[in-house]
Formats: sequence, structure tokens, C-alpha cells
Amino acid sequence: MKKFLALILALVMALSLVACGEKKDDPKTDGDTTTGSVYYLNFKPESDTAWQTLAAAYTAETGVPVKVLTAASGQYDTTLTAEMDKDAAPTMFQVGNLGAVNSYGEFCYNLEGTDVYNQMTTHDFDLKNADGETVSIGYCYEAFGIIVNKALLEKAGHSLDEITNFESLKAVADDIHARAAELGFDAFTSAGLDGSSSWRFSGHLANMPLFYEFRDDNVTAQPATIKGTYLDNYKAIWDLYTTDSATTGAALLSATGDQAEAEFGQGKAVFFQNGTWEYSNLTSAEKFGMNADDLAMIPIYCGVEGEEKAGLCCGTENCWAVNKNASEADIKATLDFMNWVVTSDAGTTMLAEQFGPCPFKNAKTPENVFFAQANEYVANGNYTVTWAFNWTPAVDDWRAAVVDALGKYTADGGSWDTVKTAFVEGWATQYANEH
Repeated sequence: MKKFLALILALVMALSLVACGEKKDDPKTDGDTTTGSVYYLNFKPESDTAWQTLAAAYTAETGVPVKVLTAASGQYDTTLTAEMDKDAAPTMFQVGNLGAVNSYGEFCYNLEGTDVYNQMTTHDFDLKNADGETVSIGYCYEAFGIIVNKALLEKAGHSLDEITNFESLKAVADDIHARAAELGFDAFTSAGLDGSSSWRFSGHLANMPLFYEFRDDNVTAQPATIKGTYLDNYKAIWDLYTTDSATTGAALLSATGDQAEAEFGQGKAVFFQNGTWEYSNLTSAEKFGMNADDLAMIPIYCGVEGEEKAGLCCGTENCWAVNKNASEADIKATLDFMNWVVTSDAGTTMLAEQFGPCPFKNAKTPENVFFAQANEYVANGNYTVTWAFNWTPAVDDWRAAVVDALGKYTADGGSWDTVKTAFVEGWATQYANEH
């Protein structure tokens, strides 16, 4: 009897497996064997909620599963490397600079001619591989600089008109910092070197010396070496950030990005180096509820001759790629999802709110005042500070070394030469490792 029951059980399991293995036509795919699914590895933690909501809306509308995983701040490259090694790898991910093309271009589907590609109004920020194929598309443009709380600035007896270069920025910040106890707020938010914050300085602030050096030398492609011509300017603005602030010295090693954002959002500091992506967090009622009229973004001044005519730092690392090694059904599902994001009301609304100007035919105009200010600088004849840091080789490794050197200089009284070495020699080392 036991043998008989065992045989019956085995037969039932075998039939179940056969049934599970059968593929039936899905009416939603006009005979395709499967609708596929989407797995997006998002690299902006601040937009995680928006992407999760949008993914759920798409699934509810189409029945197509969309998974969104958001990498921790400063950990995107590490997370992507780990996820791409898995059987169920991301079907949609970020390839935002030439270093990423070198690392992940072999995984990238050629997006030319796809529906989402054809929805674009410009391809100026798309990235190509050595064969000339478009391996990622820039889906939005951003700007960063120094965000200013104009209400606090005026309360301290100053105005935006005073600040036109590094000298005037330092004069205003020094005055506010000297009177912080009296005013109830300080000049700068914490320049934290925790991983959730350090990218602002190893990436965005580091863009300043890179931009000016590359402009001088007419660099038009990723260089094998750099000279560090403007690293004294980098030091000047870094010293200002870390002196005219309530958080200084060793405390900066553990200070986070959320901490800096809260200091600004809660009116504890006048200046906050960050980008256009902060607008929704600063102004939303759910977060800080700041008055948009009190916000402005000014250039990052660092003492370079002629910087009075500088504008904001504008560019993008927000570039979508599709995994060409995914199944045909998953590639189709992913391209369909991307096209829906840039054409649907739900998708274009989210992009405008979270990311600002997007280069698609159906894109909505964002309410973000920082973008209006970026455009105003251009209209007034100021030069745009382009994103030179997009050429950084082995970006995570190079930045990690720069952050380590900044920490030793700032918290341990180390020499600035350590930062110069990490910056210049580190670039050459990482470039050589990649080539």
C-alpha cells in the first residue's frame, strides 16, 4: 500500500510539473508566449517612493510585473555589479557616464529606433559605445550649485545681489557664522563625508577644478591624466564649507546627507550645496514645506578668475540602459514600460516633479524654480559649468580615495597634499586600470 501511494504521489507531482511547464497564449500579447516583466535598478534614493508608486500603477493598468530596487546612496555601482551577476538581473538600469559605458556597455541593448528613443527631442546627452551604438539615453537634465534660503539670508542682513564670486560668498558666510548664536542659524549645512553625503564633494564639488582645467586645456574626451591646476580653488571652497558651519572636524566623518538636508529644510543654515532634485523634498508638505519663493540656487564659486559670469552646473548622469541579455519578452516589456513612462500622464507628471526638464515630446514643464534660475543664468549670458566629472575613470574607486583623503585632511589635520595625490595620481591609476 505504501509503495502504491508513493507511485500515485509521484505521478501527481509529475503531471503537475508538466502542467506548470506548459505555455499558453496570453491574449494581451497577441499570441506571444509571455508578457515579460521589468526589473529597474534605480540609483536615486530620493526618488524611490515615486518609482515604486509608478511601477504599481503600470502593473495595475497592464498586468505587467515591474520590480524597482533602489541602491543605497553611493552604492549604485557595487549594487549593479552584484545584480548583473544574478540569473534574474535588472532589465533596466543606469549607465550615466563613459566610465559606466566601459564597465557595462557589453550588457546594453542598442536603443536606436525604439519607441522611447523616437520620443526624444534631443540626443545630446545620450551615450554611445565604441561601435557607435546608443547604449543609454539621457532621460532628464539636472543642475546643481549652492541652494540658498533667501529668507534667512535677508534676516542676517544680506541679499543675493551681494554674492557674485568666492570673495563675496566668503564674506557673507563668515559674517553669518560669526553671528550664528545670535541669529539662530549658521552659514552652511554640514559637509558630511558619510557615504550618503560625500558624493556631493567627491563628485559635484570636484567638478569645479575638473571643469576649469578641461576648459583651459580644451579637453573633449576622457583624459588619461589630469594636472590638478585648480585644486587650490577646490581647497578654498571646501575650507569654507567646513569652517562656516555648525558641524566641523571629526564630526563630518559621520555626518549624513539626510542631516544636511534637514539642517537646511528646518532653517538651521542658509547655504546647502545640492541640486535640482532637492526641490520636491524641500517644498513638499510631507517633508519640509519650504516656501518656493524663499529658495534660490547660485553657482559654486571657488575663486576662479571670471567666475562672476558662471552659471549653474548643468548636465546629467540620468541615463537609461536596457539589458540586452534579458529575454526577448523582458526586453520588450522594459521598452514598453519606458515608453509609457515618457508618454503617459502618470509618467510625465512624475518625471516633471522628481527630475525636472525631460527631453521627450510629451514632457511636462516642471514647477521647480531651480531650473528657471539655471535658464536665467544662460539667458543673461553666463557660461554653463558642464559635468566634467562624467569622465571620471572607475568613478566609485576614485571618489572613495578622494573622500578618504578629505577625511584625513579635515578631521585629522592631515596635509592637503594627500587630497592632491588622491585626485591627480588616483585619476591616472584608475584610468590605467580600466585601459
